[in-house]
Amino acid sequence: MTSLSNLKISFIGGGNMASALIGGLIQQGAQASNIFVADPFAGTRARLNSEFGLVAKENSASLSGEIQISDVLVLAVKPQQFKEAAIELQPVLAACQRKPLCLSVAAGIRTQDMSRWLKHERLIRAMPNTPALIGLGMTGLFASPAASKEDQAHAERICSAVGKITWVDNEKQIDDITAVSGSGPAYVFAFLEALEKAGIAQGLTTDQARLLASQTVLGAATLATQSTDTPAVLREKVTSKGGTTYAALQVLEQEQWANILGEAIAAASARGKEMGEEFGKD
Repeated sequence: MTSLSNLKISFIGGGNMASALIGGLIQQGAQASNIFVADPFAGTRARLNSEFGLVAKENSASLSGEIQISDVLVLAVKPQQFKEAAIELQPVLAACQRKPLCLSVAAGIRTQDMSRWLKHERLIRAMPNTPALIGLGMTGLFASPAASKEDQAHAERICSAVGKITWVDNEKQIDDITAVSGSGPAYVFAFLEALEKAGIAQGLTTDQARLLASQTVLGAATLATQSTDTPAVLREKVTSKGGTTYAALQVLEQEQWANILGEAIAAASARGKEMGEEFGKD
């Protein structure tokens, strides 16, 4: 199997997620000289070249030579831009003697549509999230039937460079992962925002409330990942009958906050499916 230091990877799109993956890969031992990027924005290309010393070109056609020698082609474009990017890649991939694995990080885009547009079958969908920017990401992965064990290993190493991974056997579950962890940081940020505002309303300064909220969430999440207890048990351990935490949780339960969050996640998952149908049209 090709080692990470020898793995050749081309990126279509050089935005935040691509940059996070590139930075993580280089930290884990990938060679900048083996990473290539196509991005239409001159500023993005200049930043990638300055920050990582990469080959960065304007489009997939100009990156054709690099793509033809790549082991993995990462499609890091927005869902609404995916079809156009894939069609542009068709002749490039057709010219490859050995086609690379195509790894997509675009939300909602189904493998059946990728395959049709790319004329390629070795495909893996990845759903990372924004904490990948600091190496603490969570990525869900789904492999098409044509993707080999080596392809899956390549995808694992790329996505593990920026955090944790989990595989699913049913592509529909990628929409569920998108709803839970892909969109999840926004729910946490919204909670932090509300917690901060509530602290300020009680008389704390903005700086105090922000520090208290962010450090509390960080500490609780870290404790949850390191403990063998379930979140329910951890909650019970910090909740004394008749105490301050109990009083707060009673209000949250009365407002049915858990049901509200469940409905929100269901809506996000449904939107992921809708996006697949919307952007998957010819």
